[in-house]
Amino acid sequence: MNYLVLSPYYPENFQQFSIELSKKGVTVLAIGQEPYEQLGQGLQAAITEYFRVEDLENLDEVKRAAAFLFYKHGPFDRIESQNEHWLEHDAALREQFNVFGMRYKHLKKTKFKSKMKKYFKKAGVPVVPGKVAEELDDVDKIINKIGLPLIAKPDSGVGASGVFKLTDDASVQAFKEAWDGVTPYFLEAFVDKAVVCTYDGLVDIDGNIIYETSLTYNNTPFDMVEQQLDMGYYAEKEIDPVLREYGQAAVKAFDMKERFFHIEFFRYEDGSYVAIEYNNRAAGGYTVDVYNHGHRVNLFHDYAAMVVGERLPERQFSQYSLVCSRRKHTDYLHSEQDIKDKYGAHMIDRKEMKGAFAELLGDVNYFFVFDDPAEVDAIYQFVTERVETL
Repeated sequence: MNYLVLSPYYPENFQQFSIELSKKGVTVLAIGQEPYEQLGQGLQAAITEYFRVEDLENLDEVKRAAAFLFYKHGPFDRIESQNEHWLEHDAALREQFNVFGMRYKHLKKTKFKSKMKKYFKKAGVPVVPGKVAEELDDVDKIINKIGLPLIAKPDSGVGASGVFKLTDDASVQAFKEAWDGVTPYFLEAFVDKAVVCTYDGLVDIDGNIIYETSLTYNNTPFDMVEQQLDMGYYAEKEIDPVLREYGQAAVKAFDMKERFFHIEFFRYEDGSYVAIEYNNRAAGGYTVDVYNHGHRVNLFHDYAAMVVGERLPERQFSQYSLVCSRRKHTDYLHSEQDIKDKYGAHMIDRKEMKGAFAELLGDVNYFFVFDDPAEVDAIYQFVTERVETL
């Protein structure tokens, strides 16, 4: 089996996908822009051939690199980056080389927030009201129909980048002045006093869910970016049956095959849910590591096993797994040694975040496992408590 990987080096923890595929006897071919020497021994040993391009953003250059590898090694069986940023490249290459997997027509389902809403509704999953604004006049029409407050997001976008909160005339005017008037924006009712949680997992080649889990966040991604808060989220030991029902219905409606999914929801105080968005890949940053730590699994291995047709055993999860972040230029009340002294029995890893993920997810991530859910807030508060400034 020939498996083409885009950007095998970054993000760093995703290198393990290539390594585990190689262990399963898969021929791993790769295209990236880092020098070969930078890959490190583990990744170098896993990759049969690496083609370095000057600019991975340049799709034509990437296609030429893929054509060379195709000519030399034969047809590709899979093409995947596991990375939101390269999903369109992946789809374009699958189209060109007629490879199994998500094509651009499938990508549209999860690329545009407005289209996601339709699939959630098809699945019977509740959503908040929203509508696309393609020109300035649309903004006022949507406000008149839905009312304030609203959240304005690029209809095609990732995370909290380019997001505006519209609460009054001044914020609406600020959004209009900042908007280029070309990029379609999706405006939806602002959800307050709700927790962000997820239904995440992995589907096999037939679309069957073979791994499922749920994350709960301490802060919303929007608040983290806007207020530069510290990130914290944990993998639940058990999934709320209501969330599982909605999540499974959404997975069926979106009809994806052999890939990770990361579906975000708001959970209200009364236990009800509304869907936010469907991400057609594994959650970013070190989230796969959070799953692995808390559930005592190795999803990098499990993904490779699934690709080569192996069946995965059923598992029972027994612990919670929490990750907390810190920012390098923030003064914290407790030192890293204080964290180790107080919670060393629960702390199992520490990793530094690099590149674009650091703005949202913090510069340093700390990982903890525990049995009592009451520990979640206590650990998060201790790690992220800041020195008060006048």
